[in-house]
Amino acid sequence: MLNMSQINGIRNLFQKGWSVAQISRELEVDEKTTRKYIALEDFSPKPPEKILRPSRLDPFKATIDSWLEEDTRRWYKQRHTAKRIHERLRQEAVGFDCSYNTVQRYVKAIKQSIRAAQKGAQELVWHPGESQGDFGEADFTEGGEVVRKKYLTLSFAYSNDSFTQVFGGETAECVCQGMKDIFAYIGGVPPIIVFDNATGVGRRIGEVIHEAKLFERMRAHYRFEVRFCNPESGHEKGNVENKIGYTRRNIFVPMPCFDEIIEYNRLLLDRHEEKAEEIHYKKLQPISELFKADKNALLPLPAQPFDACRYEYLKTDGYGKVRIDGRHFYSSSPEYSNQEVLVAVRAHSIDILDAEHNLVVSHPRIFGTKRSDSLDYRTSLAVLMRNPGAWRNSGVRELVSDPVKALMDGQPRDELASTLRTLNRLSVSYSFETALRALEEGIRINKTDFHAAATLAARIHGYGLETAPAAGPDLKSYDSFLSEGVSLS
Repeated sequence: MLNMSQINGIRNLFQKGWSVAQISRELEVDEKTTRKYIALEDFSPKPPEKILRPSRLDPFKATIDSWLEEDTRRWYKQRHTAKRIHERLRQEAVGFDCSYNTVQRYVKAIKQSIRAAQKGAQELVWHPGESQGDFGEADFTEGGEVVRKKYLTLSFAYSNDSFTQVFGGETAECVCQGMKDIFAYIGGVPPIIVFDNATGVGRRIGEVIHEAKLFERMRAHYRFEVRFCNPESGHEKGNVENKIGYTRRNIFVPMPCFDEIIEYNRLLLDRHEEKAEEIHYKKLQPISELFKADKNALLPLPAQPFDACRYEYLKTDGYGKVRIDGRHFYSSSPEYSNQEVLVAVRAHSIDILDAEHNLVVSHPRIFGTKRSDSLDYRTSLAVLMRNPGAWRNSGVRELVSDPVKALMDGQPRDELASTLRTLNRLSVSYSFETALRALEEGIRINKTDFHAAATLAARIHGYGLETAPAAGPDLKSYDSFLSEGVSLS
């Protein structure tokens, strides 16, 4: 085949009046070839054609294609690898003698074509009020300890505004509490919320939707519609996916520090105002102005607030503890040991109730894969008062300061029981922390009896140890009367 330089040489000589024979002799080209390129009228580029050579894998490609097609309907973690396909062909296909590399190259090409077909998606149109919800995760410093937590983000694709709340997990209680707080903050309810297959909300399996029971109740309470994405179709809620990354990079850097997560979440809702001042990337209007249209499309809040709580009857162990989420233990009260109690499971707390549904004790809820034991000081003190000998191995001993620990470690049994009673009575009247501070101050001034500790606890609770008590009324006149023996009757 001649190159374009040779072809142009033939055509140039012909234009100058050379004959076919002369051109052929001069350029050493066959006369048929010369005539062909003189007569050719279309030199437009032609699309390249791939030459497919026969392969020993050809008889087995249909089988491989069918296996990979079936995989698209299966869980992504349980699909064929090239290695597994090669092994199956060796075991099941008669006459198969191809190398692994041959199979691997073909499987890779087919999987790439499948992924490319699945990625194709139309741009979705979002109307005012419609929202998307999903979870992300980030590290926080809570109470001086670095912990990885989940954060729920609700975004409005029309305005590109969003709101975030932080939780320990992705449970139904967390989803419902987060939505409840966001709805209250924005003053309304989105008519439609699109979710991924989030654990706390529900799951879509084929065309069947399985919603979490608590979430079903919340949806009925607030009257919003929910849609679940198709599996592996993150583009259907791409706005919230982007918001999760934006929040992590901009609001959670540097790492947030807090002691009380509920208070932090209240402050976090105001952080949306930073993004709201920006200009929408496509509509070229302030996000805050666009969000007004979102707010106008919201459903009204219900008359009654929703209690984002799941109730369970659980049996306590011999120590009066219940187990939540398989690995977290929470104390109740000694009299409830080996009994069934009603537990209110919330996003931030575990509340244990008595038979009349009165609160017995409330614990901060613990998440994570490690076992935890949450002790209530009232439960432990009540047990210790009956058995002071268990003091040195009690959980309460781990909670007190070194001066208090040294005092109580050195007390005989009767004095130790008296100190435990003091702690218990002051804890009931004030708080466990106030009772400990009163006892610490009593040790410092060498007054540890109950009356002295009670006086100190009252001062701590009322106006603090550093503040002098008020002067009160002048009683000098009464002193003079008493000193003269005057009767006041």
